Amino acid sequence: MEKHTQDCTNRMQKSIDSLEKDFSKLRTGRASTALVDSIRVDYYGTPTPLNQVASVSIPDSRTISISPWDRSAFNSIEKAIMKSDLGLTPINDGRAIRINIPVLTEERRKDLVKMAKKYTEDAKVAIRNVRRDVNDALKKMHTAKEISEDDLHKAQDEVQKTTDNFVKKADAVFTEKEKEIMEI
Repeated sequence: MEKHTQDCTNRMQKSIDSLEKDFSKLRTGRASTALVDSIRVDYYGTPTPLNQVASVSIPDSRTISISPWDRSAFNSIEKAIMKSDLGLTPINDGRAIRINIPVLTEERRKDLVKMAKKYTEDAKVAIRNVRRDVNDALKKMHTAKEISEDDLHKAQDEVQKTTDNFVKKADAVFTEKEKEIMEI
C-alpha cells in the first residue's frame, strides 16, 4: 500500500516537473537559454542538440548569444533557429549568432498566459489521472483481500490529500509564470 502512495507522489511530481519544463520554453520577453534547449541542429547529418555544437550565453536580458565550436555549423544553426517555433530571427556576425528577444505586446502576453493556463490544466489532468490509477490499484488490493476496508479509505484519503497538494503546486507555478509574463 505504501508503495502505491509513494508511486503516486513520484508520478505527480513528474507532472509538476513537466509543467515547469513547458513553462521554461514560453518566451516571456526576457532572454533565457531554455528557449533554445529544444532546438536540434543538423550537424554532419545527425540531429544534435544546439548546446552540444555551440556555447549558449545570455550577454544581456534581451539577447541570446550562440558561439559555434565549428565554423561549418553556422548555417546549420541559423536554419535550425529559423525552423523552430520560436519565431525569432538569428543575426550572424561571423563570430557568433545573436538572437534579439523583442518586447512583447499586451496581446501576445495575454496569449502566452492562455498557453500557460492550458499547460497548467494539462498538468492537473495528469495529476488526477495518477490519482485515479492509484485508487484503482488500491481497490483491486481491497477486492483481492490484501487490505481492509479501513486501510482502503485511509489510503484513498492520503491519495486525495496528495492530489490536492500537487494541484495547489501547479496553480502556484502558474501564478508565478503569469506574473513573469505580464511583467514589463
